[in-house]
Amino acid sequence: MTRPRLHPRLPVAATILLVAAVLGCTRPADRATAAAVVPPEAIAAIDTATLMQHVRVLADDSLLGRLPGSAGEDKTIAYLESQFKAIGLAPGNPDGTYIQKVPLVGITVQGAPALTFAKGGSRATLKWRDDYVAWTKHVAESASLNNSELVFVGYGTEAPEFNWDDYKGTDVAGKTLVMLVNDPPLADTTQFGGRRMTYYGRWTYKFEQGMKHKAAGVLLIHETEAAGYPFSVVQGNASERFDLVTPDKNLSRSDVEGWISLDRAKALFAMAGQDFDSLKASATNREFRPVALGVTASVTLRSSLRTIDSRNVIAKLEGSDPALKDEYIVYTAHWDHFGVGDKVKGDSIYNGALDNATGTAGLLAMAKAFKAMPTAPKRSILFLAVTAEEQGLLGAQYYSVTPLYPLAKTLANINMDGLNTWGLTKDLVVIGLGASELDDYAATAAAEQGRVLKPDAEPEKGFYYRSDHFNFAKQGVPAFYAEAGTDYIGKSPDFGRLKRDEYTNNDYHSPQDEIKPGWDLSGGVQDLQLLLTVGYRVAQASKYPEWRAGNEFKATRDQMLAHQ
Repeated sequence: MTRPRLHPRLPVAATILLVAAVLGCTRPADRATAAAVVPPEAIAAIDTATLMQHVRVLADDSLLGRLPGSAGEDKTIAYLESQFKAIGLAPGNPDGTYIQKVPLVGITVQGAPALTFAKGGSRATLKWRDDYVAWTKHVAESASLNNSELVFVGYGTEAPEFNWDDYKGTDVAGKTLVMLVNDPPLADTTQFGGRRMTYYGRWTYKFEQGMKHKAAGVLLIHETEAAGYPFSVVQGNASERFDLVTPDKNLSRSDVEGWISLDRAKALFAMAGQDFDSLKASATNREFRPVALGVTASVTLRSSLRTIDSRNVIAKLEGSDPALKDEYIVYTAHWDHFGVGDKVKGDSIYNGALDNATGTAGLLAMAKAFKAMPTAPKRSILFLAVTAEEQGLLGAQYYSVTPLYPLAKTLANINMDGLNTWGLTKDLVVIGLGASELDDYAATAAAEQGRVLKPDAEPEKGFYYRSDHFNFAKQGVPAFYAEAGTDYIGKSPDFGRLKRDEYTNNDYHSPQDEIKPGWDLSGGVQDLQLLLTVGYRVAQASKYPEWRAGNEFKATRDQMLAHQ
């Protein structure tokens, strides 16, 4: 799980209107499929006791925080394989194994290198972790910025469909780009998705822009509201970082990528004779042009390297219809967390109980439920436990670009990243609600449970791009991702918010993410049964689910299916 978040409650009337709109988009032919009865044996196979048992194993200290490339990975993979075998599922890799190897390189910056800004005789030194965090993706022992000229490029965005170009043809090769995070906050809601963050706003896009423009470095200015998390989350990523291994050893990436704190960014702009707030405001104008700051940056990152084959674990339930069994629905959950790290409140094992032992336990429960059906669905179901989500969605990315089964024949991805651990709810929060026809299936299934769907209350933070489903969506596959509802049955109206605040402030990406006294997984079971219903009905459907008109991934999917 790549983000902390809050879910303020929506007014009931707004929720009803939204769900009605979603259901109103459902085509008559799809409504019959949406009512297909899920075998009761499958529904009954998902229970709180089995779910909690899986969580206890996966979040135990003996798994050492489930870090890729560690003994904790070996133990986790062994457990997942043994459970898929016990359930009776076939190996998901066509080579006859449950494993898809994922080649990763681990890069650890040594020591605490200082980043220096200089202008004339003036110098400012930024402290490692306190003021900035940086890394290199280069598979090399060192990477440097040597008096690299700093250029402010606003939001660093090139979006031709919005007639937006922050570069205006400026040659920034060999220079270091200073960028704002998120999208330009425009009053015109037809631009950049209105409140909803687009992929242009994601920090991963910003670093990709540095590579595209052959920049020596990219430094993002951290602002808590725009980023969606405090600077402490950035500081927590200052240890070993993984990336996929590319043929050029990632040398096409910028030499140095990183974040600087807002205070040090403001000081940098003052050194340059600029006002941060004024330049930030100018970056919201379509006519903005890059601003050379007249300041240079220098830093040397010395790295220790290790290459590993981490592992995605995949199991398969073959479809029962000979004409459709070569088409697929993929359930995903990431098994990894942060391993053993800095002590916090006396504990150094980052167990990741909620994030994402619960989701991985849910994947195993889902596999058991499908296997319990007297007759398998018409299409095949894949259960994919991916590695290195916490390192940048790398396991899902690797599957999406080297799929074991054709993406053109993959109808949907349904992702689980953190289950509801506090009881039954009257609602379900869907990240990116309205993106695809998968919402129709979910709305019908929710109504059958006496529940409603609610949208993400903070679309400006771009949560749709922060979990494994995004890599499927990016390749064109309709992807569905839901989180716990906020309206808890028998609890105070602010119960959900209080629990989310408690998790964000005390547990998120820390050793304190452990099983809590009072956990009630009945809500997790409720959500899993809904996701089971969605996947089953898609597997039975007469047609593929589609992206909504205007969705950013629709063109990719249409082109993919046109070339089948």
